[in-house]
Amino acid sequence: MKLVYFAWVRERIGKAEETVAPPVETRTVADLVTWLKGRGEEYAYAFENEDVVRAAIDRVHARTDSAIAGAQEIAFFPPMTGG
Repeated sequence: MKLVYFAWVRERIGKAEETVAPPVETRTVADLVTWLKGRGEEYAYAFENEDVVRAAIDRVHARTDSAIAGAQEIAFFPPMTGG
């Protein structure tokens, strides 16, 4: 699956996107974040406060308990404000 990172998540990880094949036991967004955090200190830093980072599965906002099976793209980004 393709992972896309935005804003300071991208800056902390050091890349805008990547293609990964997480283990089969990685079933939810939360599982994916846990797996990513184990891939290196840059990921651990990007996801150090998991409650702040938002996710979207195939361009639809997703909760941490959302299933990732069949997802083509998962994006991670900080909360956005606007006016």
